[in-house]
Amino acid sequence: MSAAPQAEDEQVKLWNGAAGRAWVETRDVLERMFKPLEELLVRAVADAAAGHVLDVGCGTGATTFAVARVLGPQGHCTGIDISEPMIAAARARAAREGLPAGFICADAQTHSFAPASFDIIISRLGVMFFADPVLAFANLRRAARPGAALRFIAWRGAVENPFMTTAERAAKPLLPDLPARRPDAPGQFGFADRERVARILEDSGWGAIAIEPVDIALRFPASELTRYVSWLGPVGTMLHGMEEPRRTQVIETVRGAFDRYIHGSEIRFNAACWMVAARAPAEAAHG
Repeated sequence: MSAAPQAEDEQVKLWNGAAGRAWVETRDVLERMFKPLEELLVRAVADAAAGHVLDVGCGTGATTFAVARVLGPQGHCTGIDISEPMIAAARARAAREGLPAGFICADAQTHSFAPASFDIIISRLGVMFFADPVLAFANLRRAARPGAALRFIAWRGAVENPFMTTAERAAKPLLPDLPARRPDAPGQFGFADRERVARILEDSGWGAIAIEPVDIALRFPASELTRYVSWLGPVGTMLHGMEEPRRTQVIETVRGAFDRYIHGSEIRFNAACWMVAARAPAEAAHG
């Protein structure tokens, strides 16, 4: 199996397994934590005066719903994600709230979108997981209307985001089999290299590329820290099914490593991200 199909298969297994279930179980924490990122994308949609929006890697749909509220009945926001558990949660919420939002469970890298059907394509931390990012962004560009905007937020590097690797560093002595982060591989920090992101977009047919660093203060209740470390990230994945007392030992060790991020009743940290903008060609492209 070549590297790209193997990576794609790994992502399908991950997001339809432990990682997908973890995001569903903790979606209230994550939605609150990532609210400032969502607001950046909602403003981008409002500024673009878009009617039809695609939200890539939409997860349980928080950003999709926020955009749908701004669009109102005259517009529509479609969320796409590879994770069946997360899309199921999003569809259930859509049925409850009756917002102009729809959801597709598919890989945005290869899904057959209607050509030239979206005014703006957005993503909140959802585009770093493609097995073949050039193929993926070329597919998204074909789904964009001529002149349509692309706006997405992606993490910068792990060094600039120490909060995100705190659990791994703390747990490593207890969990020596924790998987190592692979630079440029599909994953949370897969778009850390600014020049690589620019090349991906250029090679997939996007123009007017602008990649700007943004540093955003994020927070969530300190009372949710145990749930956060128990479910999310590589450590959370390894904790699933781990027997006691080892599981409790790992959780207590990891919790202590987050002390410097506790400010009163909140966990506070800085998210070092890229805010990426690009534009589809003014004339429809078919390549």
